[in-house]
Amino acid sequence: MKSNRTVRLGSLIQKEISILLHNGLKNPNVGLASISHVDVTSDLSYATVKISVIGSKQEQMKSLNALQQSAGFIRSHLAKLIKIHKFPELRFEIDAGQQHAARIDEILHNLKAKGEL
Repeated sequence: MKSNRTVRLGSLIQKEISILLHNGLKNPNVGLASISHVDVTSDLSYATVKISVIGSKQEQMKSLNALQQSAGFIRSHLAKLIKIHKFPELRFEIDAGQQHAARIDEILHNLKAKGEL
């Protein structure tokens, strides 16, 4: 079960990374990415940042790699804003949930168009 502290920290990390992406992370390889969720471990050592990227699989991987390369900069930037004893290490992952939902929506739309739904 998630504690209030990890949930609040995850929410704060999500907000601050979103602001950083919106205000221009200086890595041109980060495409149209948004932060969908952040999970922080109970010992606060890791934060898994789920990202959603608009574009092809190649563009998604390019953005993911760019964010992984910028993880140290992002972590140090956040550590200056969020005062905790030891700031969690950031891990970036593609959020497949939104892609999965879009695929289901497409399938349902096709079945409806064929009259099978």
